[in-house]
Amino acid sequence: MAAHFGRRLRKGAATTAVAAAAVAALSASQAPGMPGEDHGRQATAGASAPVPDATSDGNATGNSPYYTDLPPLNSPDPSPSPAATGTPVAQGDAEAGIPATVLDAYKKAEAQLRSAKPGCNLPWQLLAAIGKVESGQARGGRVDADGTTIGRILGPALDGNGFALIKDTDHGVYDGNTEYDQAVGPMQFIPSTWAWAGRDGNGDGKKDPNNVYDAALAAGHYLCRNGWDLSNEANLHSAILSYNNSQDYLNTVLSWLEYYRKGTHSVPDGTGDVPTHRSDDGTPRAKSPGHSKAPKPKPDPKPSAPGGGSGSPSPTPPKPPVPPTPPQTPTDTVDHLQDAGTAKLTAMAGHAFTERIGTRAETKAGKAVAKVRIRFTITGDTDATFAGGETVATVATDAKGVALAPALQAGEKTGDFRVMATVVGRTVKGVAYPVTVTERAADTLARTSDTPLTCTPGGEFADQVQVEATYKGAVADGVAATATLIKSDTDATENDKGPYFEDADGKPVRTLTDLKTDAKGLLTLPKLYADDTTGTFLLRITTAGGATLTVELKVAAADSSASPSPSPSPSAS
Repeated sequence: MAAHFGRRLRKGAATTAVAAAAVAALSASQAPGMPGEDHGRQATAGASAPVPDATSDGNATGNSPYYTDLPPLNSPDPSPSPAATGTPVAQGDAEAGIPATVLDAYKKAEAQLRSAKPGCNLPWQLLAAIGKVESGQARGGRVDADGTTIGRILGPALDGNGFALIKDTDHGVYDGNTEYDQAVGPMQFIPSTWAWAGRDGNGDGKKDPNNVYDAALAAGHYLCRNGWDLSNEANLHSAILSYNNSQDYLNTVLSWLEYYRKGTHSVPDGTGDVPTHRSDDGTPRAKSPGHSKAPKPKPDPKPSAPGGGSGSPSPTPPKPPVPPTPPQTPTDTVDHLQDAGTAKLTAMAGHAFTERIGTRAETKAGKAVAKVRIRFTITGDTDATFAGGETVATVATDAKGVALAPALQAGEKTGDFRVMATVVGRTVKGVAYPVTVTERAADTLARTSDTPLTCTPGGEFADQVQVEATYKGAVADGVAATATLIKSDTDATENDKGPYFEDADGKPVRTLTDLKTDAKGLLTLPKLYADDTTGTFLLRITTAGGATLTVELKVAAADSSASPSPSPSPSAS
């Protein structure tokens, strides 16, 4: 939508210098108000004029309203920057402070785009400028340790009433609105755009528009599409206008871009300067501290006396202060990773690992570094996962510099694999953890019945053999087993006579493989039959893990020595 506020910036302000001049003419500073939880920036009557329906490729925000506070025009002690022209910026201004996690997200996005799309030349300050205008740097940095906003930041419903008409595209998943779309998160993406532009910037396997790492990386990719080179002024303007199609929006973003290029500093999360005016509130913008009072010009020094006489000498201009070095983030100080006492990682298939991986982030001097994001990645031929079902997990280091990975869960595939621990957003040598998944095992087998197993020659055993498998006293389910009719206790080779099983064709079989215990650890063998050989025979059952049980089977002729019961005498008549 064509955004309206107080006084409009002059249309057609194309260059940064022109934008700065337009800003000076405004005598106002733009900053967004603090949106309430799940409310964001609310629309008001008489807001911006409607625009045609936006498509997912039209603009990122659906031309939602934005914050209109401008950076200070003057400061009591400006610090000029040789890298840029225009109004100097004081490094200590509150407006120059960007919350630490938000600033980290912008810088990491720039680093990733530098590798993924080097021809784009995306400066992180552009992301900061858009983040300031769209959400006031995530409402002054109200984010958790993972960079996710505390409460959703939502724009107004895009119902065509003063805004674009964009009917629901995400079934309310991101914005909670199943009728119309709303811009979501610190970079204010509409769901239909997020569907294709979303990125996973923090390595947690999710694309969340409410996470500042994800949103910043997505915004960077969005601004770098179409082959745009953002070091080219025309491309830069096209990219910004593609984000929100308003000349006022362009000028506002350019003003903050120029400001941030001159110097910023990190402030704690949640303490950032929060804007107060929006493009849809229709109120005059309050003057920022930099606009309140311009410094009085100093009188021109007296010229030197004619002929070289002594007059008042021209004062020597003071040297501008050296801009301070931007403060390092915790991630910037990490020199290496160390294993934090992780024990041997071995588990049976289908079981949870009892040990967890611990990794410590350290400086070059070996000092622990807290609040560093460590990415744990499962690599190799395995179906093991972390407890939540993911193969990648990101965890922040604690006060001792240690990140504890989620518990590992073994799959059914046995063998060796590795878990790699690396620093998110920094290239330092990672730590590799070897992991082994063994087959399911049992250490004990026992019959579930004490009934003797007997049969007559050529007959069928009345009872089937059933055993229960356990491992360290717990049910051993899914354990592979083998059953063999052996020759003797000392000769485990297969017997060629005596009891037998039958295969599908009814032929005698004396060894069964590919057996497995059920969910209760039970194994029930097929029916046993006897040939004409009498005697005592042995059935041996073995499982993975070494559990063994030998069962006696007796084949004997029917006992004919017992006297038949006398027939009852006929009743006396």
